[in-house]
Amino acid sequence: MAILLLGLVLFLGVHSTRIVADGWRAGMLARLGENGWKGLYSLLSLAGFALVVWGYGLARQAPQVLWTPPRGMNHLAALLMVASFILLAAAYVPRNGIRARLHHPMLLGVKTWALAHLLANGNLADVVLFGAFLAWAVLDFRSARRRDRAAATVYPPGTTAGTVAAVMVGLAAWAVFVLGAHTWLIGVSPLGL
Repeated sequence: MAILLLGLVLFLGVHSTRIVADGWRAGMLARLGENGWKGLYSLLSLAGFALVVWGYGLARQAPQVLWTPPRGMNHLAALLMVASFILLAAAYVPRNGIRARLHHPMLLGVKTWALAHLLANGNLADVVLFGAFLAWAVLDFRSARRRDRAAATVYPPGTTAGTVAAVMVGLAAWAVFVLGAHTWLIGVSPLGL
């Protein structure tokens, strides 16, 4: 569990600089330059992510069960993941109405992902991992919205084509994950098939 916690602190810590130390981040950007900052950020993020994956894998070998979710929770989680994948796609598909309306669909997608997995899993490592991501996404969303208001950020309107593309990309990614990628990457079938 210590490796998982260290990975979460490193990964989410790096991703929290705009929440807790935006001025420090701006100073580092000025000192290192954009490429230097992105390089350091990426290196620390990858190290944190690797520790999260390794630590979670180790924790799953000796699970500490806190509760056993009812059987239908994995199906509810699968439905929530449809929304999560669409939100994640909306963060990258240009000119879509989802991003125009919600402004930060990636963070909303992470919130939905974390909540879905908290509902479907009852081990301590699951609660630590998904609970940490849920708490981080809530705080980061609030921070991002506050920055938008302070900067009077205006998001360009979406188009029907962009919105449909975001939904289709999200649905396709969800199908790929549910029909095999989750089992291959994580070792667990999300629908218990």
